[in-house]
Amino acid sequence: MLSAGCAIGCGNVWKFPWMCGQYGGGGFLLIYFICLIILGLPCLTMEFALGRAAQASPIYMYQKLEKPGHKWHVHGLICLIGNFSLMAFYTVVAGWMINYFVKFVTGTNADFGFVSMITDPAVNVTYLFITVAVAFCILCFNIQNGLERITTFMMTALMGLMLVLAIRSFFLSGSMEGLSFYLVPDFSKINGSVVVGAMNQAFFTISIGIGAMAIFGSYIEKSHTLLSESVNIVVLDTFVAIIAGLIIFPACFTYDLEVGAGPSLLFDTMATVFNNMEGGRWWGALFFLFMVFASMSTVLAVCENILAMVREITGWNRPKGCLVCGSILFLISLTTALGYSLLNFQPFAEGTAWLDFWDFIVSNNALPFGAFIFSMFCCNDFGWGWDNFIKEANTGEGITIQPWMKPLFRFVIPALILFIYIYGMVTFSWR
Repeated sequence: MLSAGCAIGCGNVWKFPWMCGQYGGGGFLLIYFICLIILGLPCLTMEFALGRAAQASPIYMYQKLEKPGHKWHVHGLICLIGNFSLMAFYTVVAGWMINYFVKFVTGTNADFGFVSMITDPAVNVTYLFITVAVAFCILCFNIQNGLERITTFMMTALMGLMLVLAIRSFFLSGSMEGLSFYLVPDFSKINGSVVVGAMNQAFFTISIGIGAMAIFGSYIEKSHTLLSESVNIVVLDTFVAIIAGLIIFPACFTYDLEVGAGPSLLFDTMATVFNNMEGGRWWGALFFLFMVFASMSTVLAVCENILAMVREITGWNRPKGCLVCGSILFLISLTTALGYSLLNFQPFAEGTAWLDFWDFIVSNNALPFGAFIFSMFCCNDFGWGWDNFIKEANTGEGITIQPWMKPLFRFVIPALILFIYIYGMVTFSWR
């Protein structure tokens, strides 16, 4: 549940629906499933195995497992950069969740909109500061264990509330159109860009490629096989993502909202849903409260990862590490917080902003490239080695990796990741 708490968050409920909407609905969903099973599940197992074997952050994980004279540990520094890049926009999105929760609790949600929020510098900076300050205060005093127990309850409550909302969505006037768009693949819309987006989202949603799940691998007891743990997390993660789509797309077709709206899709859609419900103010407050905990579970996990790597490099104590890492992260995240107002920057096509830049660094580069590196290192003799990987992954009770899977892990998976990654770079809409 702890690993699922890291994986389940804004990636499922915020990013997955708008990616699905922009890439054509059912066709994207189908390719996303395929990428999760063929690429995401094995890569998650490999990252878990490296973490459990090394019992260290990515900075020293490679140094413990690599052969003398090898330079795999350079990727540990790339993981650190990837974690900072992820938090550069994720902390801002978590702040948006807090802001929406406050608006619903105080009853000021009726005339509140996503655009007015992101273009208000004071609001964005305030809630960014709250997010970063709360996260690193919790990490500074090392009290995240208590919060993790609360978060586990909140995650369960979030799933329950989302099920209720999904059932309600079946009775909306636009439910059939929305469900058809979401669940029925339109094969004419499936192209290379859809495959690239689906793979990147699969890696984003289960947080693989930047060492975040390696840390959780070090927490997993030897009594469980790692493929079993990976299956559990992927199933929970996918369940939440699917339910999010079942809520959002019927609502889009009912209330005439744009399915390809992008980052605003969750906020505008859910606000409209709750504003049209009896007692919607309190349902909305509950939903965004649960989303605050879901997003903060990921923020805490990744910030702990950042803190662990920085402390291993510098030898700082926890308070000093929290102060420095928190300050640096806050300054970096200001780019996203002010990206729709004072720091207007269009890195790619017209309409893009700092959020798109950091998401490009993470989703299009750090995650797929990191998954490729992990797969090459984990299963080949010039890295950690297949025998070491199998011994670690299959320790304990549960589903085991079979000998016939060796060619898939060693050759097919890294080749597919590399091909899709290169294709994505070549075809990316730079301008």
